[in-house]
Amino acid sequence: MRKYTIVLEYDPDTQSYAVTVPALLGCATLGNTVDEAITNAREAIELYIESLTARGLEIPEEAEVQAITIRVAA
Repeated sequence: MRKYTIVLEYDPDTQSYAVTVPALLGCATLGNTVDEAITNAREAIELYIESLTARGLEIPEEAEVQAITIRVAA
């Protein structure tokens, strides 16, 4: 079983969560709730890996991830 970090970003305009998977370039999905976003992310990751496997490509491993929030003057 593999582990991947997902990033959820809430969009107040659409009232939904955008999900990306940093280790899997282009792997993204949406959800109306956090639970739905996580469920959809799991499905997107599985489909992404199936696609790579079907094409004989290497499946990326999760790298060590650090999430840091910084402030910038804008």
